[in-house]
Amino acid sequence: MTKRHDGAAGPAAEQPETTAPAKHGTVLGALVALVVALSTAIYLTVAADDGTDRTTFADNRPHRDSAAAPASTGTWVGSWATAPVGGEPGTEARGMAGQSVRNVVHADTGGTAARITLSNLYGQTALTITHASLALAAGDDTAAADPATMRRLTFNGSTAVVIPAGRQIVSDAVRIALPHGSDVLVTTYSPTPSGPVTYHRHARQLSYAADGDRTEDSTGIPYTQRTTHWRYLTGLDVLSHEADGTVVVFGDSITDGVTSTIGANHRWPDVLADRLRTALGSGRRLPRYSVVNEGISGNQVLADGLGRPAENPSGLDRFGRDALSRTNVKAVVIDLGINDILRNPRLADPDRITAGLRTLVRQAHAHGLKVVGATLMPFEGHRGATPAREAVRQQVNAQIRAGQVYDTVVDFDKALRDPYAPRRLRPEYDSGDHLHPSDLGFAKMAEAFDLTTLEGAGQAEL
Repeated sequence: MTKRHDGAAGPAAEQPETTAPAKHGTVLGALVALVVALSTAIYLTVAADDGTDRTTFADNRPHRDSAAAPASTGTWVGSWATAPVGGEPGTEARGMAGQSVRNVVHADTGGTAARITLSNLYGQTALTITHASLALAAGDDTAAADPATMRRLTFNGSTAVVIPAGRQIVSDAVRIALPHGSDVLVTTYSPTPSGPVTYHRHARQLSYAADGDRTEDSTGIPYTQRTTHWRYLTGLDVLSHEADGTVVVFGDSITDGVTSTIGANHRWPDVLADRLRTALGSGRRLPRYSVVNEGISGNQVLADGLGRPAENPSGLDRFGRDALSRTNVKAVVIDLGINDILRNPRLADPDRITAGLRTLVRQAHAHGLKVVGATLMPFEGHRGATPAREAVRQQVNAQIRAGQVYDTVVDFDKALRDPYAPRRLRPEYDSGDHLHPSDLGFAKMAEAFDLTTLEGAGQAEL
């Protein structure tokens, strides 16, 4: 896979399959009519943004056994997550109506059962899902599934669900032996238009789409459409014996990994998760945590994007949803603030940035969580760099290093800067844009992270 340094994400120019098998036509048409009729007649209440499930469902018919009652015990933790960013361009009218969306995600932590979170945060109308499935991928970079692992997902026992605009829903759990480090295929089918598709733009992972309801297709052959977006899916939780809690990494494009190699899972939180698992396997006494990535490219501490709800909402606006509400969260790692400096048309106030960061810390402490914070890395040579903006970065970092912001600090600035030109990234750690790290730079960030800082709970107040 060729590495891309622009962070751009979009569907590849492949021709989609245009017809579904004739034998599905009559049944599919009847199903669509039934679901639409029921969904307009039923009053729905769905999850608030914490994912708590309070839903009236559109389809209560019997369905094939989905292995939906986990017999094993363990702890529910986040194995993978992403933040909803906005409405996908080009989907404003029809959403993904009449198509199967197959998201490919990488499971940080294994388990014996799994459940997913689907979001319609940026939809203009209700999102009707009539069929959803979960399976292990048959290999790398493929839409094919291991057929023995194919599981039909349900929502409060129903195979179909209607998610109102601005809401999200958590599925029932299904029994599945899900190894850590595996690629998982989560597929949904929506028969009717729903307005903009809630998506995460910079997935750095190939996912797929197919015409018609191919939700339980294991061959992958109908999935001729490719994308580097994640659609609708924002969480994969597992019932695990490998982890006792979740670490949320909360940040911007550097955390999002926009310059990492597509499909390689080389974002720095991925490497951090691998380090933590390896250390535990060596017998070191460390907390057993999974790691999930809540980075958004372009994200700021203070400023929202445009729209209602805001696309790319500020860290202050989304912290409750994307960090505090994740499953069994125990600690938060924050690497945020660089865009407040580089994207501000005026000169940013360092005290306002650190005050915003301290607000996030107080919110985490109110939930008993420890917060590890990162210094802001160099950006000299980037198109937005100026001496005045560099001075702001230095002032923010001085407050962070002095212990005035976070419980404890990981010094990414020190780890990645060029010792001969400390306002720049060291060349081998630079992706080429003088702001985002290379794969080697992401690995260095994870290496610089002191795993023992994840121990203990947050203070009552800093």
